Amino acid sequence: MSYFAAAVTRGAESWAAAELDLSGVADLEEVTDRLRDVDPEASVSLLFVESDDAYLAILRLDEGEDLRVFGSDSVFAEESRLGAILLGDIEEQLPEVAAVDEESSEEDEEERPSAEPDVEPVGDPELLADLGLSSGRLLELCAQEGMLPPDLTAEICQAIGAGDEIEELRDV
Repeated sequence: MSYFAAAVTRGAESWAAAELDLSGVADLEEVTDRLRDVDPEASVSLLFVESDDAYLAILRLDEGEDLRVFGSDSVFAEESRLGAILLGDIEEQLPEVAAVDEESSEEDEEERPSAEPDVEPVGDPELLADLGLSSGRLLELCAQEGMLPPDLTAEICQAIGAGDEIEELRDV
């Protein structure tokens, strides 16, 4: 499987992004060490791993500690060695996302983008909530039909204020 891994770190003043090589990693601890090494002084370190235009895994470290993980689809852990390393130890089930808000009408529901029923996100959907992306919005993006991992990463980074940095990294 081909992949793209981008480390997005927030220092004292701004976000920075760098591509991260995950070839040869043996376990999640080694991935975490590589993320930590990108900027050991970062207050927040995020790793976006996109695989085969089908899957996205997000890892988060706060102050280099307390790893939190989210995956756009549990199948990633079954279909690839890297997916198994990143998502294989996740046991927590995600809560059901309400299909319609109490105030929404049937017309609003018809205008919503159709969801991909086969997608089963796993992990901690709250890992970006304090950065400006709610768990509901993250799950909604993952379920949106036609949303590829690079699109997800771009949308997420835009929401947390690191959109320019991830865009510059892709342009290199």
